[in-house]
Amino acid sequence: MPKRKGYVRLRDIPPDLTDLLNRGETETATLTEQTSMDFAVLLGTLDGWSGSAAGLAQEAARQDFSGHGLVKRMELAGRMVGRHGAFDDVEALQQLIVHPADTVRGFACFAIALHPELGFADKFMAMRPLAADRHFGVREWAWLALRPVVVIAPFEAIALLQGWVSEPDANLRWFAVEITRPRGVWAKHVAPLQAEPWHGLKLLEPCCRDESRYVQDSVANWLNDAARSRPEWVREVCRGWFQSYKDNSACCYIVKRAQRNLSAEVE
Repeated sequence: MPKRKGYVRLRDIPPDLTDLLNRGETETATLTEQTSMDFAVLLGTLDGWSGSAAGLAQEAARQDFSGHGLVKRMELAGRMVGRHGAFDDVEALQQLIVHPADTVRGFACFAIALHPELGFADKFMAMRPLAADRHFGVREWAWLALRPVVVIAPFEAIALLQGWVSEPDANLRWFAVEITRPRGVWAKHVAPLQAEPWHGLKLLEPCCRDESRYVQDSVANWLNDAARSRPEWVREVCRGWFQSYKDNSACCYIVKRAQRNLSAEVE
């Protein structure tokens, strides 16, 4: 992450910062800064890339990115880098995964999710370094890019991600919970988990006393999502956790935050 205060209003972003972002010479500090970028310019800077940099630059120059929202723009760029090398060349994809610019690493997230040759489990494994990325924005793109896969097969995703909630890296634990939320931000809802949220306990229970506030918030938000369709179930889960771990500050925080939109309190 850049060691500077990020901009939250487009009009406040200085032109020289936008130029640096577009050239891939610095990282974004806020989502607003990424929104201000010209992806066509950034995609034209990958001169040393092992994919077809020239072909990518030419197609990017013809693409009207400005006519789409940010998620769609990221998806378009991810598909584009895929067509020009990331789908066929392992080294080309790896170069995007470790690129210094967080936005390019975000493109890699979508290239992995859209990869026509990667199977279900392979996509999650390929996404691991991006799910654990140091930059908050890349971690968000990692789960957003793979969210459609979870929407199609949520129970299979939960089974696959069970090992992730025991990882020492809090970012991986967060990813496993966040990507399976019944109601995602900027993402399609997962209807089977809205109807039967108890399947998610395989991921939630190992994290109900997690030391990371990042993970705690995700667990609480997962339950808050579930409360929209299964409020009594959420109350029951929170009551059980509280009774078992009432002396644990992390669990107490999760239980309180999970029920923020419910009227009944945990006894």
